[in-house]
Amino acid sequence: MHTDDRIRRARAADIPAIVDLVYALAEYEREPAACRLTAEQLETALFGPSPAVFCHVAELDGEVVGCALWFLNFSTWRGVHGIYLEDLFVRPEHRGSGLGKSLLTALAQECVQNGYERLEWSVLDWNTPAIDFYRALGATPQSEWTTFRLTDAGLKALGS
Repeated sequence: MHTDDRIRRARAADIPAIVDLVYALAEYEREPAACRLTAEQLETALFGPSPAVFCHVAELDGEVVGCALWFLNFSTWRGVHGIYLEDLFVRPEHRGSGLGKSLLTALAQECVQNGYERLEWSVLDWNTPAIDFYRALGATPQSEWTTFRLTDAGLKALGS
């Protein structure tokens, strides 16, 4: 098993850096106004009484420069959990150093060690650098599926 000593599980002290990375990702994905994450929300999600979100960070010289935020999903067809990668981000100045691959490797190791059978994520159609990176790792696009989402007024209307 290959481990990269630059990758580790997030700690509470990493929260401000992770929030900054999430905002940097929102900027990269051309949706900065849509990001509303607070440090308090993330701390509760990662370290509160019922954590349902997990995070690995990439650290260089004591600075968190990348992260992978993820949670468990479940495949009824396989009958086991998997990991859904919500966010993967490495600061642009550290791309090409292997940190992105090492973060994904850490998640793949989580899957293997825990009997999870899938590691899944979404990527924006225009993000060809990321798509090329994922394909080079052996990931395959699930182009026969369309993601649907309910938020804001639509979610409130259906849930009321």
